[in-house]
Amino acid sequence: MPAPAYKKIPMELNKKIALVAHDNKKRDLVEWAKFNRDLLAHHKIYATGTTGELLERELKFPIEKLQSGPLGGDQQIGAKIVDGGIDFLIFFWDPLEPQPHDPDVKALLRIALVWNIPTACDRATADFVISSPLMDKTYDRLVPDYDVYRNRKVPGVETPPLPIPGVTPPKAGRAAPAAPVAPIDPAGKPARA
Repeated sequence: MPAPAYKKIPMELNKKIALVAHDNKKRDLVEWAKFNRDLLAHHKIYATGTTGELLERELKFPIEKLQSGPLGGDQQIGAKIVDGGIDFLIFFWDPLEPQPHDPDVKALLRIALVWNIPTACDRATADFVISSPLMDKTYDRLVPDYDVYRNRKVPGVETPPLPIPGVTPPKAGRAAPAAPVAPIDPAGKPARA
């Protein structure tokens, strides 16, 4: 089996960072962001719902605010990841509290993994990510070449269509003859021949 091919996706000097937090983790994220304010200030910051409002008020610089997570904000971030609009994700999620939008959370984390986005789900990991020397450099993120997946053969799609009872398939290169149509009388009933 051949080794998978990879594509390089450049991350610029100023990164595009998504900050997300569940309700019970918003205070932790705000405290973390305030501690790292100077490091975050020269990057483009995206945040969902209330988290974005809190961060903008506390950090005193513009935050690109998206919808609240349960209203589609997690999916908006996921779409930005797919389109190359997010370089990494800081998501302080609450593993002990059930979330009504848990499938969206899992989908967001899956998309981040699919596109090889650095992701921190707790404060310690976020500290390591934000303090990495790579934060202040350009960086080429390696992503599998998904063209192989996009161009895969899907079983049953390339096969000829199933025959329809009573219909003769057309021969190659010739159009099928039109099926005879029974005449209809003025009352809308088929006429007798």
